[in-house]
Amino acid sequence: MQYFSAGQINQGRQYNRVLQITFIFSFILQSSFLLWLVFSGRAAALSGWTQGVTGGNYWGSLLLFFLIIWLALRLLNLPFSLYSSYFWQHRWGFSTQVLGSWWLDYFKVAGLELFLTTAGVLLLFWVMGRWPAAWWLAGASFISLWLVIQTFLWPVVISPLFNRFTPASDPAVVAMVYRLSEKARLPVDQVLVMDASRRTTRANAYFAGLGRTKRIVLYDTLLANYPLDEVEAVVAHEMAHWSQGHILRGLVLGTLGSFALWGLLFIVARASLPLSLRYPPETWAMALLFFLLVSFTASPLGSYFSRQMEGEADRVSVTLTGDAPAAVRLQVKLAGKNLSDVSPAAFIRWFGYSHPPAPDRIENILQAASR
Repeated sequence: MQYFSAGQINQGRQYNRVLQITFIFSFILQSSFLLWLVFSGRAAALSGWTQGVTGGNYWGSLLLFFLIIWLALRLLNLPFSLYSSYFWQHRWGFSTQVLGSWWLDYFKVAGLELFLTTAGVLLLFWVMGRWPAAWWLAGASFISLWLVIQTFLWPVVISPLFNRFTPASDPAVVAMVYRLSEKARLPVDQVLVMDASRRTTRANAYFAGLGRTKRIVLYDTLLANYPLDEVEAVVAHEMAHWSQGHILRGLVLGTLGSFALWGLLFIVARASLPLSLRYPPETWAMALLFFLLVSFTASPLGSYFSRQMEGEADRVSVTLTGDAPAAVRLQVKLAGKNLSDVSPAAFIRWFGYSHPPAPDRIENILQAASR
């Protein structure tokens, strides 16, 4: 391969193979647990037990059932998460966290997930009881709205809980960002630097913000380890996503997928559960199993759309910078430093690659520059 040695290719495969195996085993364990729970009758038995414990209180039994399942799935996934995101990352020099810091992040994420999911589940079951024939429309609409809120507010509201953001102090970097933003016709309100080095050696950048007031966030690892022309290539790529409407396109695709998913869940629920004024708590176990299996099955389609948008962003970024050599150097450097699998098997690329492999991206960049 022109840009990568056999040693680099082999290292990338070794690093990624363990992550892929870890993900597969985690998925198998969680899906097996839910399959056993639903089809063995244990979910119904647990639902009956929670109703007895809460004195027949519907909302109390639902909440208790949800908490037990949430905790069980968290515990099942914990060893895989700890190994893949902490020990394996330290093994290859990517993580800069101490174990205590990793646990702090883990409990922050778990707490946010518990709060948001609890609110979502209680709202879902209220809607299911209120509109038994149309709850799937309400569920799909709520998730679609949440996608919009998450896209625009999550980097502004949640990200500061995990990282510190300071205004960029390098005049050359700030001038470069504003020059690109004018060329891309994207107003940028702030140029911020995130202290990514407190957790990782990886480099990145992203856009965040509301409406016409946008901010570009640069990892401090990007500024410390990459020359200005390669930083410009990263920023141009992120701007290209916005200028080409990829954020909106992703929201539209997510909304369509949400309505299809919830409609199918409604059909499955009506066929699998007895008709009643209220869905029993074990409905949540069935819904979790459904979401887990369908999301895994549909992941190749989502990855395909993502790869298409990433390829388009690569092409547009070259027109913004006019510097294809820097973009190529960036792809070579990122793939090498991140130990990317630059030559993945077809089924791995199909299931797990939201970005094209580095050689495909380089070819795409060179083709765009030659036009």
